Amino acid sequence: MPAETRRREGSRAVMVDPVRVVIVGAGPRAVMLLERIAANLAVASAEDAATRLDVTLVDPHPPGAGRIWRQAQSPLLKLNSMAKDVTVFTDESCRIDGPVVPGPSMIAWAEEVRSGLRPEVRVTDAGLLAEIAALRGESFPTRRLNSAYLGWFHESIVRDAPESLTVTVIQASVQSVVDVGEDVDVGDDGGGGTGPHRVTLDTGEALEADIVVYAVGHNAREHGQRERELQAFAERNAVTYIAPDFTADADLSGIRAGDHVIVRGMGLAATDLVVLLFEGRGGSFHRGADGRLVYRASGHEPIAHLGSRRGVPYRSKITSTLQGDAPRLEVLTPERIAALGAASGTLDFDRDVWPLVATEQLLGYYRELSTGHADRVSSEWASFSELIRSHPWNSPELLAAIEQAVPDAADRFDLVSFDRPLGGELYASPEQLQQRLRRHIAADLAHRTEQRHSATQGLFLATLYAYMAVTEIPRDAWNEVSRSQTLPRDWHAYFSYVASGPPGHRLEELLALSDAGLVRFLGPDVRVRTVDGIGFIADSPCVPGSVQAAALVDAWLPEAHAAESINPVLRELVGRGAGAGRITVHSEHSRVVDGAGREHPSAFAVGSFTAAPETGAFTRPGTNALPFRANDALARALISQAARVHGDRALAPA
Repeated sequence: MPAETRRREGSRAVMVDPVRVVIVGAGPRAVMLLERIAANLAVASAEDAATRLDVTLVDPHPPGAGRIWRQAQSPLLKLNSMAKDVTVFTDESCRIDGPVVPGPSMIAWAEEVRSGLRPEVRVTDAGLLAEIAALRGESFPTRRLNSAYLGWFHESIVRDAPESLTVTVIQASVQSVVDVGEDVDVGDDGGGGTGPHRVTLDTGEALEADIVVYAVGHNAREHGQRERELQAFAERNAVTYIAPDFTADADLSGIRAGDHVIVRGMGLAATDLVVLLFEGRGGSFHRGADGRLVYRASGHEPIAHLGSRRGVPYRSKITSTLQGDAPRLEVLTPERIAALGAASGTLDFDRDVWPLVATEQLLGYYRELSTGHADRVSSEWASFSELIRSHPWNSPELLAAIEQAVPDAADRFDLVSFDRPLGGELYASPEQLQQRLRRHIAADLAHRTEQRHSATQGLFLATLYAYMAVTEIPRDAWNEVSRSQTLPRDWHAYFSYVASGPPGHRLEELLALSDAGLVRFLGPDVRVRTVDGIGFIADSPCVPGSVQAAALVDAWLPEAHAAESINPVLRELVGRGAGAGRITVHSEHSRVVDGAGREHPSAFAVGSFTAAPETGAFTRPGTNALPFRANDALARALISQAARVHGDRALAPA
């Protein structure tokens, strides 16, 4: 491809260099942005058509997969999404200004590979080949298989890129990004901030860039005071403490066979931890004669004691399908979202938004129950739905009406007990607590995998659509507390508990480990204290007694915090006034914004470390997902900025 364009000065042709773009990171979010850049360049207006981009992605890990989804990790670790629900391509649901360029979801890609329609996919790993052969739409694929899908996606972008785009990948880490030419802060609107930027790598190489995009993905953060104290205690007492980390990267070697280990957290990080500590150490699962899953120990396992605030695992992923009316939002409509967005800094989540979310959840659940299982509801859906919409979600009147309309208590949805299923229950003994947890997990599995309980699919979709709707509310509308958290932390945690749990078979495995006595449940509101000469001690106010352990694992992901990130470029941005906990970006096109509200014309940022709503990367097909909209808007703003840089060059004296 040509490396430069030409301009005319009289009869003399003058070379114009391509506009240089450096993307810091090459994981899913970065390559999905790259796809949007390529798609928009392919249909660029006449004004932008002459602009050529030289895009360089810098990441120490493979392009597409990045660190989190890299192939070089345990083949036991899986996505918590089914293969049919994973895509990196825009589709007809996407409301974007750029072109929609459809492509295969993960399951469609695997089917094409199997049938020979993707000859460019060359997989030599026998394990991955077997996974592709066995993959079905309802399968939960491994992260290694996702790595292959994402890697192919990146390769396809490069292969099909328009002639105006060249792509280079450098396997390295970015150590610093500074504006050169003028000493300007982030957000300087005097013109000097347009670059070039100097991007310094850990290899010692320095890249010059006209535009920089920060897409560094999930990052670890420096340990806080509490983590440092626990680490010092562990070293002093020859015990093991593992701070919040990405489980695949955590060093578990300090947890020895037979050790008692306290695990705080019962979400996805804890699920991965259990996989690595048990099946990852040679154990295996088998079906007994009665069909129940049984764990066969290897002898290398510890004994894990799991506890958290709720005291129960995240709700498992739902595999049932809707059989009633199509889901839709009825109270969080675009008009209502627009009205909420006009709140001008006064919007309170608990007061103004949660009641609407709760009503949508009730509507989603009972719509599916009423229209998909009408024999289990004594009221017509039209009148039942009106009843739900016209009463506060937790009013005694509504609860009484639901009890009358839904005769079987097992078919009713109680939002309060759903959120905190153990409530204020007290248990006479630890064994009584174990039995209660086993019943809870078994019931959750039944409600989220059996077709007769498809109302939980209606609940899930209502929660998902509500979450997406809430992210549409402009950041400036929230009050100071809500705005400082991007979205209220409790709401995000609740959404994860409802919608981002593990595959159902992981909870079935947890039951088998509990039956084997290798996993024990601590209960809700777990408390941990340290005692020199003894180790870690955990208890719960709901059950007598305590557990003593030689290891403690805080099994949750490090919270995104730019100022405390181990990534130097994020701390560098904070030092220039672009935020603290999270990097401030423009809500529409993701330009970096400083404390005075000034936008940097040539620095953009996307990902969990920004103050923009959490969007993830690859996503569910057919949902007009926010990542596609954010990436498309950023790509178009980037191309416009590149056209300005190109125009300035074309007009500059030779």
